[in-house]
Amino acid sequence: MRAITGGCQCGAVRYRVSVALGEAVFCHCRMCQKAFGSAGAALVNAPSGHLTWTRGKPSEFRSSSIVARGFCRECGTPLYMHEDGDENFELAVGALDRPNDVTLVRQSGTESRLTWLSHITHLAPEETKDYRTADELKQLSSLQHPDHDTGHWPPK
Repeated sequence: MRAITGGCQCGAVRYRVSVALGEAVFCHCRMCQKAFGSAGAALVNAPSGHLTWTRGKPSEFRSSSIVARGFCRECGTPLYMHEDGDENFELAVGALDRPNDVTLVRQSGTESRLTWLSHITHLAPEETKDYRTADELKQLSSLQHPDHDTGHWPPK
């Protein structure tokens, strides 16, 4: 099995999971909406005993009396939620190096689902190159950490 890795946008926090990930869920609850600044959160189970922080450590915010949410103190990337007493961390799918390896199997917190979300697949798709000029695309070189482990970051 290939190791599962991920981390924040700036590269200050990186992690590795040494076993297969568990169930993946899209959570629509209001706490996930606020924590991710989005329509909700795609989360996947990772056993805490097999999760290793390989660079830096996440900061935490207690979003409820039983849930802590981990994030990068430097860039703000949401990394996980962890319920007290649970043996799993719920990792943010978008922070995985290979997010397309995860398949969502259910939705939760649907009482807070945004009404427009059910129509998103009907919106016309656009790639970045469809609305940016070639010169603009040259200026868009990413400063974020690449989707793989590095010996150090940022590059010198």
